[in-house]
Amino acid sequence: MSGTALQSYIDKWLAVQPQQRIALAFVDQNAYPGHIALAALEQELLGAAYGIREPHVAATKLNWWAEELSGAAASGGRHPLTQVLFDDDRAHAIPAEHWVAPVLAAMGQLEEGTAADFPAQLAAGSLLHGAIADLETTWWFGDKASSERATRVATLSHLLYSLLRLEEDADRDRLALPMSRLAKFGVSRNALREASAARNDAIRAQLDDLHQAWREADKLPGPLSAFRGLESRLGKALVAKARKAADPLDVLRKGQGRQGPGVAWQAWQAARAWRSKLD
Repeated sequence: MSGTALQSYIDKWLAVQPQQRIALAFVDQNAYPGHIALAALEQELLGAAYGIREPHVAATKLNWWAEELSGAAASGGRHPLTQVLFDDDRAHAIPAEHWVAPVLAAMGQLEEGTAADFPAQLAAGSLLHGAIADLETTWWFGDKASSERATRVATLSHLLYSLLRLEEDADRDRLALPMSRLAKFGVSRNALREASAARNDAIRAQLDDLHQAWREADKLPGPLSAFRGLESRLGKALVAKARKAADPLDVLRKGQGRQGPGVAWQAWQAARAWRSKLD
């Protein structure tokens, strides 16, 4: 595969998380090509799990990935991301079931409906994002490192990102707000498409739970990759700002692509925290 093909997958990841382009300055692509390829692979799996509306189409794509990742240690891989990953000795040190676990978890939640409440959302999201965090933590830090904190951060980041798609996903089986939240504020599925005081109140309540959960996540054991660390720092700050806003969804949307010196500083801090765990 050409470098252009590989770059196209990296660009897809950066389109969803544009701030990570700044983090790349601290994760040298020549020294750590697999770190970047793994992040792009995670985005491919998440795109199939959440971005494809037809479950059978998503299942077909995920089945391909299951076959690819289960045989990559022997074949070296057919996909450009797999080829980069399995050109690194650390990929071969990770058991095959750890590579396939995120794919199986993604398949298991394809037709999952809206969660009953926030704890149920966390539990459901932790299945896929926990499997991703396990693989990611082992890749970055070795098999002795705990993935507990990374699992929680990855799940919270997913719940935050789903809020950004609140209107677009109003007709899907799985909504960004849990059923108890919708019921408490009297927000119907159709009402998610239009701004209203009730919808804003429901979003703020969700952000309050995310804010508290993020604070608790900081106390959990385990390191974060440079990319996950930046995602966590930016997500936590964005939640804290949006929960106090008159129009929280507008603040979330504007903050998603934020750039500038503040993001660079947070990226440097995240990279420093990663490197400190390697010593």
